[in-house]
Amino acid sequence: MNQIQQHEPGHSGTYPADKPKAEPKPRGLFSEVWDWAKTIVIAFVIMMLLNLFVFNLSMVKGQSMQPTLYEKERLFIDKIVYDFKAPKRGEVVVLHDPSNGPDKKEFLVKRIIGTPGDTVEVKDHKLYVNGQLQVEPYTEVEIQDPDFGPLKIDDDHYFVMGDNRHAGASKDSRSFGSVNAKGIVGRAEFIFWPVNKIRGL
Repeated sequence: MNQIQQHEPGHSGTYPADKPKAEPKPRGLFSEVWDWAKTIVIAFVIMMLLNLFVFNLSMVKGQSMQPTLYEKERLFIDKIVYDFKAPKRGEVVVLHDPSNGPDKKEFLVKRIIGTPGDTVEVKDHKLYVNGQLQVEPYTEVEIQDPDFGPLKIDDDHYFVMGDNRHAGASKDSRSFGSVNAKGIVGRAEFIFWPVNKIRGL
């Protein structure tokens, strides 16, 4: 009688030995530190580029914008908004100080009062733009400095003033004239520090 040897389907009858899997090599301390350093450098470069072209964080110095802004408050400045639209009356802006003299600063924070073509005048200690008395809820006293103007604003120029209307409290367009549009750095969007003062402008 012939014997029949049965095999399982698809099986050769032999079992090759499994090859051991190679374990990943542990990363060295230098590799870890290098990866962290690259991440930090990239993040720093991105922040520098954003700070240079898109936004800026500034600290208020002086009292010329009280009661709207107080010294040492921090502002978020939008630096590209005026690439797409012109400044408007009432907006708070950061600009290069156009004045000369020992009290010249790098930057000033002021409010736009007059736009190109407007006529600005301070009469009887009150502000007029194009002959219309201005209602200014952001101030706390009438203008205590001497009357000014009338002055018509040139093309691409803006008349700026500080919100502090006490005598001698603000160096602005009444002393250094209207500001060229190129001198305006950006628009102050909101106070971000201290935390209890966070609000839009």
